[in-house]
This record gives sequence, structure tokens and C-alpha cells, in this order.
Amino acid sequence: MKSEDKKSSVGIQIPVKNIKIHQPKQDENYKPRDQIYVRKVKGFFQQFRQKMNFVFLAVFAVLPWLQYNGHQAILFDIAEQRFTLWGLTLWPQDLTLLAWLFILSAFLLFFVTTFLGRVWCGYLCPQTVWTFIFIWFEEKIEGTANQRKALDNQKLNFNKFWRKALKHFCWLLFSIITSLTFAGYFVPVEQVFIDFFTFNMSLGLAAVVWFFAFCTYGNAGWMREIMCLHMCPYARFQSAMFDKDTLTVTYDYNRGENRGPRSRKQDPKKLELGDCIDCNLCVHVCPTGIDIRNGLQYECINCGACVDACDGVMDRMNYDRGLIRYTTEHELEGKKVHFIRPKLIGYALVLTIMTVLLVMEIVNRKPVSIDIIRDRTELAKENFNGEIENVYTLKILNKSQTDNRYRLSVKGINNPVWNGEQEVTVKAASVFTLPMSLTVDPFELDGYMTDITFVIELVSDEDEVVVEHESRFFNKR
Repeated sequence: MKSEDKKSSVGIQIPVKNIKIHQPKQDENYKPRDQIYVRKVKGFFQQFRQKMNFVFLAVFAVLPWLQYNGHQAILFDIAEQRFTLWGLTLWPQDLTLLAWLFILSAFLLFFVTTFLGRVWCGYLCPQTVWTFIFIWFEEKIEGTANQRKALDNQKLNFNKFWRKALKHFCWLLFSIITSLTFAGYFVPVEQVFIDFFTFNMSLGLAAVVWFFAFCTYGNAGWMREIMCLHMCPYARFQSAMFDKDTLTVTYDYNRGENRGPRSRKQDPKKLELGDCIDCNLCVHVCPTGIDIRNGLQYECINCGACVDACDGVMDRMNYDRGLIRYTTEHELEGKKVHFIRPKLIGYALVLTIMTVLLVMEIVNRKPVSIDIIRDRTELAKENFNGEIENVYTLKILNKSQTDNRYRLSVKGINNPVWNGEQEVTVKAASVFTLPMSLTVDPFELDGYMTDITFVIELVSDEDEVVVEHESRFFNKR
């Protein structure tokens, strides 16, 4: 068969990019389950990551303690079925706002990933932040990566015992504080800390606190990269948002190969070597234990540790920086990089539209709502005066952060008599239940059922909030 016939029978061939994989000799016996001893590295990206981690941790720790108008500024009170966000109180009826917020956050993540790759994982992901905090405890107590490895290979002695015991004590203490702070977003934070340290915490809340504490201890202390590699769904689908113009941590293969050791005075061109001296520092500083020189991998969290490590080596060798850097596939191929592209514009457009819709819904949100519950035992009854009476229960929800007084009325029916309070005071962020009834002369009713509307108005000199709720008034058959 001719070559043309073979091509036509196979169909369109998909181009395959071959990546040469080089494994250093000292890592040939590396096992996937071997513990990773992350080596400390200094550089611009690590300083930036540490500052971002500090900001994230500070925000997480401080937010539950902030007060607004005499109450906790941020409180997701599941027991009372209300979420407080500064001056905004969200109830189950307002869950559409949370849905908009989650959708907006998702598209923001898509936008950032398309532009900057997996930077969320490297700089702001709680798993990464807490893992590096736990590694910091290791470095302070057990020493450098080589010292920690040597300590683990020693037989149990007093030096090893007290260092390991102190490390795990610090891990557990930090996990407990983390768990108590997290619980403070759902239960008043002062109550959480006081009840915990005075042993007055309820069994259910104590179980939640200890469960989350042990999860933090296990995830950041023991599992670490396992969470990123095998349990995080973002690691699996983030590549779908990448394209050839996405900024990712990348090894410049053309410049680095062939790799090999040499002295600082030797000319790599005469040795037919590239700029990579095969020192493996990029592997030693990686929190997920990968070799970035093997190409783009889903395990890479874009933390930039290998970039700083490689730049330090390049400086010592008097080579140009950037052998490993944040770059795009098009740039490595010598092509023009398109930072503004259709996919990015699409995400930005969706983000803008959703932000506008969210703001509009918050602005147009009524600070009060009313639910009408009819008497289910009897739709209508005739009183001793021969009038038709319908019984209702009004549930008035004050969504604002201040106590308000409301005026109630009804329209859509002629000459109704309101039996019950028509002006009520509802406390801030609470529900007021008002039983009442309407009586109407049967001669005012045209049929078996009449559409009516309950109206609630804010009694105030400054402004009035009018909320209407439709209901029915039934006649006797």
C-alpha cells in the first residue's frame, strides 16, 4: 500500500510533542511514598509567597473578632439560619446572593488560572499556607532538610524524642487554634474560646472543633502534597483552562540541555553542555517533589520555589537568570505572546456581568420580608355577626441590623376589618410572628375567592420600605 493510502486510511494525525525525561542518578531509587524534605530557599517569589501567606493568615485570624454595630461582623449562624456580613444579614430566602457569589468566585478562579496558571495553589490555598507553616515549625525545631532527614534515620534517643515531641505539640496546638478560629465563623468567637478553655463547650461543638483540628494536623503535617496530588479536584481540571499563552513555571529546555556538572570557570559551550548544571536544587525545594525539568506537570502548584533556587545557582555560576521562570509555551517557541485573547476576554466579560448582577441584587434587596400562613383547619368561617372571617399568621422578617417599627395593611378587598396589631416593632435580624384575622361583610364579596395583598411599611420620617405579599380571602360556600 502506498504511503498516501496509509495516511488516508488512518485519518488526520494529531501532532505529538515528545519530551525528553531525565532522571538524576541519585533519584533513581526514589519511591512515590518517600517523605519529601523540602529545602529552604530564598528569593523574590518566596518572599512574595510568605507575605501573601501572612496576609491570608492574618485575615483568617482577625475577621471573626471584628465587631459591627455591637455584634460580630462576620457570622455564619447555621443554628439561627442567618449569615451576617457586616451590615448585611442573609437568610435562607437570600441564598441566591450566595449562589451568585460562588459562581463569581468560580469564574474569577478560571480567569486567574487562564492568565497566571495555578498561582492560587502556590500562594493562597489554605493547604499550601498551613503546610508551609508546619514546615516552618520543622525547620525551627529539627533544622534544615538534611538535618531533618538525618534525624529521621537515627535510632530513638533523647535528642530525637524531645524534638519530635515539641514539633508535634506545636503542630497540634496550632491546629487547635486554627479549628477554634474556624468555628468562630459559625458560633460567636468569644463564646467558642471561653467555652473551650473552661471546658464548658457543648458535646456537638467540641466534636466539630476536635475533628477539624485533627484534619488540619493530618493534612498540613502528614498528608501535605498528597492532598494536592490525589484529593484536590482543582489539580485535575485546571489544565483544561491552560493554553499556550498561560504563564506557568517552566524549564527552558533549549537553553538548559544538555545538562551536566561543571566548574564555574569552564566554558559550557566547549563541554557541549547547556546552562543546567544538574544540581537538583529545583527538586529539593519543590513542596510536591517533582522535577520541573521533565515538563509541565499537574503536580506543579506554581509556587516559584524552583525559580528562586535556579536563579540563585545561575547567579553563582555567572549565567543569566531565567533558566526556570514564569513564561509561556509560545515564548519558549519564539512566538508572539498574546496576553489579551478571546478566552481571557470571555472570562472577563462574564465576571463583569455577574458582578453587576450581584451588586444590583444587593442594592434592590428589600430589608424586610413577610410570609403569610393561612389557618389550615378552616379556610373561612362565619362569626356571630354574620361576617366572613379568615385567620392568618404573619411572619415579619427584619433583615436589617436595627430595630424597626412596621405598619401593616391590606388591599384588594372592600371594607375589611383588621383584627390584631397593625403596628409592630421587630428587633434587628429577627422574625416577628403576628396572629391576626380579617372579617368582611359577605355582601362585599363577589365570589368564593378574592385576591388580596398584604402591605408592610416602615414607620420612619426618613424613608419608607414597602413590601407587598399576595394572598387569598375565601368566602363560605
